[in-house]
Amino acid sequence: MKWFLGILLILAAALGGFYALVAPPRQLDLLDRLWPGDSGSRRVAHDLAYGDSPRQKLDVYDNGQAGGRPKPVLVFFYGGGWHGGDKDHYGFAARAYAAKGFLVILPDYRLVPDVRFPAFVQDSAAAIAWTWRNAGRFGGDPNRIVTAGHSAGAYNAVMPALDRRWLAAEGLPDDVVKAAAGLAGPYDFYPFDKPNSIEAMGRHPRPLETQPIRFVRRDAPPLWLGHGTADTNVRIRNSRNLAAALSKAGAPVTLREYPGSSHNDPIMAVSRPFRSRLPVLDESSAFLLAHSRRSRAVGRP
Repeated sequence: MKWFLGILLILAAALGGFYALVAPPRQLDLLDRLWPGDSGSRRVAHDLAYGDSPRQKLDVYDNGQAGGRPKPVLVFFYGGGWHGGDKDHYGFAARAYAAKGFLVILPDYRLVPDVRFPAFVQDSAAAIAWTWRNAGRFGGDPNRIVTAGHSAGAYNAVMPALDRRWLAAEGLPDDVVKAAAGLAGPYDFYPFDKPNSIEAMGRHPRPLETQPIRFVRRDAPPLWLGHGTADTNVRIRNSRNLAAALSKAGAPVTLREYPGSSHNDPIMAVSRPFRSRLPVLDESSAFLLAHSRRSRAVGRP
C-alpha cells in the first residue's frame, strides 16, 4: 500500500495533479497515517461533549510519553470557511503537534448556515473552557494552554485570544491562552468581499466586531502568524496587517512569510509526507512551547 501511494504521489506531482490527490483533509489524514514517525501519537479520547450541540464535541491526542510533568496543551481548530470541516479528518495535525510534546485538543464547532457569527467564536471559547477544566485528566497543564489553527480555524484560534469577551463569558481568566499560532488566517477582511465571509459575518449588526485586528492590545498573548505569499484565498495582507498592528501596540508577534506558498501549503506541511516543504510545524511548535513556559500561571480550575 505504501509503495502504491508513493507512486501515485510521484505521478500526481509530475502531472500537476498534486493538490487534487492530497489536498482534501480526508485523503491527507489517510496518507499521513501510512507514513512512519510522530513518535506513536494517537487519539486517546473521542467525541467528548463540550456543549449540547452535536457539533460541540472534541477529541484528545497524546504521544504516550509521560515525562513526569503535565504537558502544555494545544487546542487546534481546523479550517473550512466556517461552513465545512470535520475533526475526524484532521488527526494528522493533532498527531503532529502531539509528537512535539503537546496534549492536543481537536474540536468540532457549529457551522454556517446553521449558525453565524459569533457562534463559532463562542464554540472556540467553550472548547478552551473545557480544556482548562479537563486537561488535567489527560496529563495536560491548564496553566499552559495555547491555541492554533488554519484558515477559518486560525481566526477561531486568534479571535478569543485577542477579544477578551468570549473567554470572560465562559468564566475564564484573561490570560488563560498563553500564545496562539495562525496559519493562513483571516484577521482584517472587512468590508466582506467573499461568499464565505459574507455568509458567516455579513448579518452581524456591528461588522467591525468580527475583525480580530480591532482587538489588538499591548497585553495580547504572543502570536505566531504564518502565511504564504501566493495565497489567493486569504490574502497575506491579513497576517501582515495584524502583525504590524500588534507590533505598533507593543505586543509580541512573529510574522513568518513563505514565498510562493499557497493557502493550503501551510497546513499540508504539518503532515508527515509534506513536512519538508515548509518548516511550519517546527517553527509554530517552538514558538508555542517557548511562550507557554514563560507565561505566568493563572491558577488551576
